[in-house]
Amino acid sequence: MKVTRRPDPPTGFRRAFFRAPIYLYRCHLGFLLGGRFLLLEHVGRKTGARRQVVLEVVNHDAVGDGYVLAAGFGPKSDWYRNLRAQPNATVQVGRRRLSVTAEFLDPDTGAEFMAHYGAEHPKLGTRLAGVMGFDVDGSAADFRAAGREIRFVRLRPHV
Repeated sequence: MKVTRRPDPPTGFRRAFFRAPIYLYRCHLGFLLGGRFLLLEHVGRKTGARRQVVLEVVNHDAVGDGYVLAAGFGPKSDWYRNLRAQPNATVQVGRRRLSVTAEFLDPDTGAEFMAHYGAEHPKLGTRLAGVMGFDVDGSAADFRAAGREIRFVRLRPHV
């Protein structure tokens, strides 16, 4: 695994493009994105205002462990920083809404999630790692190495 260039959070047109799926959820069409994406509603760390972002689910445990997300733009991502300040949030997956609490995963756990994601989605995993600034060869070892550098968050549903 080689680090290429860690991307900055998007601005301008790229930001508008990344935020477009929010409108699907607002129009009650979030189910079109399936279970691979979720709408995260969280509280702004400075303003206290409600914020929304659509994120890809790296892993989902239907038994109750929740949803694992990767901070693709690193710890500078606003949603990541906001959850650090206030870990309680709401997610919408398809038509379901859940109250959740964010748990920040250690690098070794993140490495295992990334290796699993790479094995489940080899082409997409390689491209996703590239977007996040990592050149991986597709091996589990390379995905693990990248996963140690990426910040992962588990959103646990309230019971």
